[in-house]
Amino acid sequence: MLRIGFYQFYPEFGKVEENRTRILKTLSRIQADLMVLPELVFTGYHFRDRYEAVGVAEDPSDSQTIEKLTEMARKKDMYIVSGFAEKSGEKIYNSSVLVGPQGLLHVYRKIQLFFHEKEIFEPGDIPLVVHEVKGAKVGMMICFDWIFPEISRILALKGAEIICHPSNLVLSYCQKAMITRCLENNFFAVTANRYGADKRPHGMLKFTGKSQIVAPRGELLYRAKSQQEEIYIAEIDPSSARDKKITELNDLFQDRRPSFYSDICR
Repeated sequence: MLRIGFYQFYPEFGKVEENRTRILKTLSRIQADLMVLPELVFTGYHFRDRYEAVGVAEDPSDSQTIEKLTEMARKKDMYIVSGFAEKSGEKIYNSSVLVGPQGLLHVYRKIQLFFHEKEIFEPGDIPLVVHEVKGAKVGMMICFDWIFPEISRILALKGAEIICHPSNLVLSYCQKAMITRCLENNFFAVTANRYGADKRPHGMLKFTGKSQIVAPRGELLYRAKSQQEEIYIAEIDPSSARDKKITELNDLFQDRRPSFYSDICR
């Protein structure tokens, strides 16, 4: 069995150290194997322009945030997936990191950029991969990736049993779509969303909250309220995501007929 959870959080825009301190204090009080934090959780989301984002982005190889997450992961024997504003040379990415007791394990860069993100971040350029966390296979995606079923399916085909989904959702229907993703692929998904609003001189964005954990067969295990801080941890059996049978004669993966799917890549 594995204890997986989310922390639904309201970051203060641009206040990296304050947000990090609050998050670490909360993580220090819980016991879990795998925790998922929202997208861009240390920086806030609604950047005025690329220059503003560069000012708070970090290089994972020289990052106080990564160091502090690693210390927490080691202390609690925990793995953490968190949104992260990544600086890489002259480029910046909307990324998520997988951190464990041994340090930084993986950086995923968001493939499907949403709205004005296209004016700020580079599109993701790292292939989708799956990592083993305490015997479970874990894949990563970020927010708007949810609307492209190809991403979830590729992770599932690579063996993912749990999808970690840091998010800053502003549309109202992602949570329902992730139930479908879990039904299509028979895996678990943890969507860690933020709540509240980024009120900036160039406008305001309000986020939907409603973080959730969904099980295989599209079973909603728990959904948080819309506008409040919340932590939820569920005990799951990752092996239940390995059975892809729908009936005795139907299997989600073995019944695929890729020779008819070529148009999807044109």
